[in-house]
Amino acid sequence: MPVVDRSTVSTPRRRLLLALSATALAWRPGKANAAPPLAPPGAARPVPPPLMLANPMPGHIRLADYWVSEKYDGIRAYWDGQQLFTRGGQVIHAPTWFTRGWPDFALDGELWGGRGRFEQTVSTARREQPQEQRWRALRYMVFDLPRHGQRFDQRLPALIKSVEGLRQPWVQAVRQQRVASPAALQRLLAEVERGGGEGLMLHRGDSLYRAGRSDDLLKFKSMDDAEATVIAHLPGKGKYTGLVGALTVQDADGLRFNLGSGLSDAMRRDPPPIGSLVTYRYRGRHPSGKPRFAVLLRTRVD
Repeated sequence: MPVVDRSTVSTPRRRLLLALSATALAWRPGKANAAPPLAPPGAARPVPPPLMLANPMPGHIRLADYWVSEKYDGIRAYWDGQQLFTRGGQVIHAPTWFTRGWPDFALDGELWGGRGRFEQTVSTARREQPQEQRWRALRYMVFDLPRHGQRFDQRLPALIKSVEGLRQPWVQAVRQQRVASPAALQRLLAEVERGGGEGLMLHRGDSLYRAGRSDDLLKFKSMDDAEATVIAHLPGKGKYTGLVGALTVQDADGLRFNLGSGLSDAMRRDPPPIGSLVTYRYRGRHPSGKPRFAVLLRTRVD
């Protein structure tokens, strides 16, 4: 799915989205329908780094070709040799001590505050003025060397050596392992999810680092997830009268559907803005293509 940075959504696109949802938008609970601010005139737009992205794991793969690791639920963070950037290309304002001594070559990883601490991680990483104590709770989980030039089987030992050479406990190489069978992979997934983890990643050992999505990198979870753009806020009924009842969203293929499950009371009072990108979970699809049992997970922030 294409990466959409909500801070760079074009004016024509926003106007189109508003036009598509004019009826629903007539209902306005306070500032809930406010569109995200546009960048100031002449401001440089962030350029997303050339990241390797994952496909959902297909039904059948040659498991022996892949390394397996935990999928960390944090903020994708790309070190370009001088500074940290989000997946969308925004600068991450880390404290000076956090990145002191880091190499002049690229690192790809995840800023992670621990299982079940996604919101705290986001809150910490988004601040322009970093809060020292909160950053001390974060780790940078490194899982690749984008500019190494060799296949992952060769990049992995180089990655481990580079991270160990830093001697910084908050920078860790993601543990990679081989898994013997599909049954063992299922057991590992169940163990990670029972502990509050998000799922697993599978990285093909003979793959080069290439930007974009491919089966060289796979994600494996009990439920699939995807992203969609918010195009309308629907009014709530019953106990949600006066609040948002659901979001109307549109995915990259132009498919529209409503997301009501997963909205917290706080989000119903102040929902994701029109034009913003949200992540949702689902379990399979209907013949129409719409997701089954779709549940809002979060607003995309990176």
